[in-house]
Amino acid sequence: MSFELGGSGDQPALDFEDRTYTYAELDRAIDRWILEHGPGTPAYDASTLPVPDALICVCAAARQGTAVIVEDPEARPDRSVIPLSAFLLVATSGSTGRPRPLARTAASWFDSFPAFTAITGIDATDYVLITGPLHATMHLFGAVHALWRGACVTDDPSRATVVHAVPAVLRDVVGKAPKLRTAIVAGTALDDGARAVADGIDIVEYYGAAELSLVAARRVPEPLRLLDGVDADIRDGLLYVRSPYCVIGVPEWFGVGDLAELGDNGELTVRGRGESAINVGGTTVVAEDVERILETLDGVAAAAVVGSPHSVLGETVTAVVELDGTAEIGEIRSRARRTLTKEALPRRWVPIESMPRTASGKVARGRVRDWLA
Repeated sequence: MSFELGGSGDQPALDFEDRTYTYAELDRAIDRWILEHGPGTPAYDASTLPVPDALICVCAAARQGTAVIVEDPEARPDRSVIPLSAFLLVATSGSTGRPRPLARTAASWFDSFPAFTAITGIDATDYVLITGPLHATMHLFGAVHALWRGACVTDDPSRATVVHAVPAVLRDVVGKAPKLRTAIVAGTALDDGARAVADGIDIVEYYGAAELSLVAARRVPEPLRLLDGVDADIRDGLLYVRSPYCVIGVPEWFGVGDLAELGDNGELTVRGRGESAINVGGTTVVAEDVERILETLDGVAAAAVVGSPHSVLGETVTAVVELDGTAEIGEIRSRARRTLTKEALPRRWVPIESMPRTASGKVARGRVRDWLA
């Protein structure tokens, strides 16, 4: 499937950073970009551009059949070669280490658009709110898909009918978006707090990885289900995926590194990163499970959980906690003791003023672990 703008004429296409484009104006801007940058350019670079210009650049690359780089300008990966079939040159988020370069074909994204449309219901009447930088691929995907559907991409919550956000950002957005009908969440698992804040709004949650794009999706409260054409296997408790939407150069079966379970009819339950499994005296504690519980406690704004070496138990749980100012760490510890099992209860508590996060809003677990070392 090739990429074409889904709107035309005076339909609104972009309303972002105090700049507006109709689809007719956007179409002309894309053609101007191609003329100004020439057909022989090996790769466009949208990384440092304002969002409207970056989207024009990406659409021009799709129209021209040229590769386009969309990376965090402050954390560019080492990229030695551009594959001949590459359209999109991005990178992993770096939440657990240095960003790695990735390259994907146009088809690896655009072929998933119909399935994404079917579950989200986005159409040409929508204003789609993008809440993060485009080098976080969930936001770039959301923006490009919106233009393919003929919707309007916006940064104005007051106009938004659909939002793409990680759960932590969704909590802040809902109160500013009175017209919101659908929230599309990804990046980290949907927590009860974010779900409660978005009560009355349709929530679509999808699971994926930078290397794979979409893997599974659901309309809450239904379970996650694999997308059509995507296969999964569980090996030693870890998820492996075979997908037509993967980046260039990955093995046929890609090990995601997440602890997961497969059920009937393609149901998928993701428990957390395999590397976040903490072995406490023979009991496996999943860091994300503990984080989700801690973040429901009054006084906790965010939590990151890692394993710390222990001479007898092998590992114990350490919790790094960002407080919201309404409770002291001792109170949080007492509340956690009433909720968590003995093995999952953190033995070490570290308060922090501001949780380190990636550009997409996920907790930068690798930076937390390095900081504690």
